[in-house]
Amino acid sequence: MTIERRLARAEFTLTRDYPVPLERVWDAFAEEDQKRHWVGGGDTVEPGEWAFNFRVGGRDVDEGTFHGGPVSRYEATYTDIVEHVRIVTTYDMWLDGVHMSTSVASFEFEPIDQGTRFTHVEHGVFFDQFWADGPNREEGSRGLLEALGNYLA
Repeated sequence: MTIERRLARAEFTLTRDYPVPLERVWDAFAEEDQKRHWVGGGDTVEPGEWAFNFRVGGRDVDEGTFHGGPVSRYEATYTDIVEHVRIVTTYDMWLDGVHMSTSVASFEFEPIDQGTRFTHVEHGVFFDQFWADGPNREEGSRGLLEALGNYLA
């Protein structure tokens, strides 16, 4: 079977207002026990390798097996962190050991009267058979922001 070699690009911006103080939203990203709680995938994923190193140059790894499905692997490097303001990462995704994408993601934290405005902007490049996966990535990111909102509530 021949794999068609191609690239696709996708970008999206997601904004959510959370009715909690900015520090609480920030800590959900910056503290390992908190991040592991809301990012874990719930009952749909059997957790695998996990690493957390929240500092510029630090790496995160989150691997899990979807029940009855593939193994997903996320590896990120923090390229910029300004406390209570922004986090920027580059990250790669694998599905069943096949490198599917490389992305740059930024997370901005802004205090508002009702709590915190959180903005996630992502630019991704998808490889070969995953070339059409951009909309799925955006949907997955929406799910993570929903999980974050449930955690913060």
